[in-house]
Amino acid sequence: MHIIVCVKQVPDTTEAELHIDEGERAIKTEGLVFDINESDNYAIEEALLLKERLGGSVTVITMGPEGAEEVLRKCLAKGANRAILLWDEAFKGSDAYAVSKILHSTIKDMSFDLVLTGALASDDGYMAVGVMLAELLGVPHASMVKKIEVKDESVMVNRELEGGLEELVDVRTPAVLTIHTGINEPRYVSIMGMRRVRDKPIDILSLNDLGLSKEEVGEAGSWVRVKRVFIPSIEKNMMFFSGTPDEIARSIAEILRTNGVI
Repeated sequence: MHIIVCVKQVPDTTEAELHIDEGERAIKTEGLVFDINESDNYAIEEALLLKERLGGSVTVITMGPEGAEEVLRKCLAKGANRAILLWDEAFKGSDAYAVSKILHSTIKDMSFDLVLTGALASDDGYMAVGVMLAELLGVPHASMVKKIEVKDESVMVNRELEGGLEELVDVRTPAVLTIHTGINEPRYVSIMGMRRVRDKPIDILSLNDLGLSKEEVGEAGSWVRVKRVFIPSIEKNMMFFSGTPDEIARSIAEILRTNGVI
């Protein structure tokens, strides 16, 4: 079984104070720590678990500048067999559709059983790349996957739905699955593990290697463009209620009704 995992390097903004750059289209990344996207971490772990259980190999792919190589080395240290870095200055400004086209050009001539991606990108909140990639590859897909059972020519997957429901779906392979957090427990990468793979070769592919034109990637090849990034102003509105509990309840209900909540 050959599994391809698409991962993304994202900044850790959990406890960081964010600032907008001069162009007002992105945050300043100086001083921020970068790591693998959270749900992508679960995707690579699931691929490795399937490999250990069924045999085969795992190829990990990321798109990003030279620093993104660190994410690939972490995946190699975890147990991935091959790593591919996709980067070209022309890739800057690519939206989910343009990224999907870049990944498609990389994967389309490769033999694979499954392509796994994270269900959600923690930096921009998009959930589109995996689904778009499946459409471009012309293979079935399932999103928000919480469990995978491999069969002869398909995979049985549990998908999370709204309201705490789950859906059981039989998906014919080859297929693309977007992996939800909590499907497993990602393994820890030790310093010794990173040292063992520091000299392992990583394939680097650019625009020309993928057979794409500048018009197909970056902002030129995107459907969505970021116009402005800003930190919303904080507004505080406080109201005090007096009266009996019934009177207070009626007042709150009226406010909710006036504002269209109920």
